[in-house]
Amino acid sequence: MSQEQPRRPSGQPQQQAAGVEQGAVGYGDVFPAVSGGLAEKPVAPQDAATMQSAESLVLGQTLRGGPAAAMQSAATANERMGVVGHDQATDATAVQGVTVSETRVPGGRLVTEFVAGQAVGQYLARDDAGATAGGAGVGARGEARGGGAAAGLVDNTKVTIGEALEATALAAGDEPVERSDAAAIQAAEARATGLDANVPGGLAAQAQSAAAANAWAARDQDKTTLGDVLANATAKLVGDRPVESADALRVAGAENRNKGDGTARPGGVAASLAAAARLNRDEAVWEE
Repeated sequence: MSQEQPRRPSGQPQQQAAGVEQGAVGYGDVFPAVSGGLAEKPVAPQDAATMQSAESLVLGQTLRGGPAAAMQSAATANERMGVVGHDQATDATAVQGVTVSETRVPGGRLVTEFVAGQAVGQYLARDDAGATAGGAGVGARGEARGGGAAAGLVDNTKVTIGEALEATALAAGDEPVERSDAAAIQAAEARATGLDANVPGGLAAQAQSAAAANAWAARDQDKTTLGDVLANATAKLVGDRPVESADALRVAGAENRNKGDGTARPGGVAASLAAAARLNRDEAVWEE
């Protein structure tokens, strides 16, 4: 499920911030994973309002400490400095829009938020207690613990490696597969199956072939995406098991070593497994 909420400011024509003025708080300051032109744009009040609306429509409320809250704080600071007007929006939200997407996992939802197509937040929202806390960075946790029937279903509420890979297909499904993604998928498949070698025709083999082909593809539309490879990942794995911290660390190491800048992809394989591992670890502590 996804909800896209492009929004134009009311009361006056839309204005567009061209870049970060001296002292202004830009998207790159609030969300370190953001890059390109978006990182240089100051966060405007109507940008924050758009994200708040999208969060409320999908989640039923605005997350405390989530992307919308972080944007609101930045926009308020920029308005006080006179960098942006109260009814101003950047083209990042007024034209390109924001998106809040979610995928079901046992016991909750993995939620990813985007501004102009770039992931600015990813967290896990529990079904039993609702999402009451979030994080502006990818991989931040957004669930609150509570009682209920789910407390007695430890095995059935663990997020598996396959489910975390499927979450990646939703969060970053339109991104072309790169060498770092293939390395992360290979590590994840190995942890799920316990096999040292690639499974013929398996996820790792598909990802490696896709990354090699993408390196030579002239056009983006000809490239294989993460969604192409990881859709229905659970069914494609010959074995699966709940994500543990060691799995997330192994996958993150593989992805980072094969990325030119040494950073994980926002909403990518490493980020999804890290979020799943946190949920599984916290669930285990709750059960004790």
